[in-house]
Amino acid sequence: MAQPASSQRAQVSSRQPLLSAANQARVRKGMIYAALIVVACVVTFPIIWMVSVSLKPTTETFSLPPTLIPEVLQLDAYFKIFKNASFRSYMFNSYLIGIAVTLLSLLLGTLAAYGFSRYRFFGDKAAKLFVITTQMVPTITLLIPIFGVIVWLRLYDSLWGLILTYLTFSLPYCIIMMNGYLNTIPKDFDEAAIIDGCSPLRVLFSVLLPMAVPGLISTAIYTFLLSWNEFLFALALTRSDEMRTVPVGISMLVGEFGLKWDEMMAFSVIGSIPVLILFVLLQKYIVSGLSDGGVKG
Repeated sequence: MAQPASSQRAQVSSRQPLLSAANQARVRKGMIYAALIVVACVVTFPIIWMVSVSLKPTTETFSLPPTLIPEVLQLDAYFKIFKNASFRSYMFNSYLIGIAVTLLSLLLGTLAAYGFSRYRFFGDKAAKLFVITTQMVPTITLLIPIFGVIVWLRLYDSLWGLILTYLTFSLPYCIIMMNGYLNTIPKDFDEAAIIDGCSPLRVLFSVLLPMAVPGLISTAIYTFLLSWNEFLFALALTRSDEMRTVPVGISMLVGEFGLKWDEMMAFSVIGSIPVLILFVLLQKYIVSGLSDGGVKG
């Protein structure tokens, strides 16, 4: 028995999707963008609040309801930071330590990664495993042993003591990252350079490293950030005010009877500017270096 035409049309319409493929793609893209906007707001709000607190007096910081845009705009905290010689010393120390640790880590880490990537020797797998294992140890557990070593080397309360300490943390990461990136470069380039008369070191510095620039930049930025933001060892291994770094300097603004919130946030803003500039200028190299460096281990 034939079904009525109305029921047939109802069955056909029930099988059709409510939205076309193009509309579904638009909805999916809109949901992704909405999620990204929410995540971006959550991530950037502390930074916006930090800038806001640095531009208003402490009394307004604790006002209810809180104000994101300062009612009384002031730059006194920034003037106090720039006029304070100790804070300028903190900035100089952080820059010096960060640059020194970055250069030493890249030099030593690239040489070690080149050996792991291009040569096979007895115990190479055990050495790689040891390097990876060092990244699994919580750094706080190394505080007392490193403190003893630094005191024994007579490097306590010195910039060289901090540089050596940070080097022990950053060097394994540099080796892992550069080893992974060098593994993505075919060995045909090495063989062609050796045929032309290049030594192994010249192959590394003249042939491989120019092709590994994204990996070098991403590794350098991570190493610099590690040295710039480190607080615990900088506090434990320094005693004099001349050897302190930016994170320790910010903590010194905690007074006995109160907190200098505007100065703390102003100093935090100033300390964050170099990192933000590096990230904005070298963002594409960071992404490609991290992705390519994780292809092969």
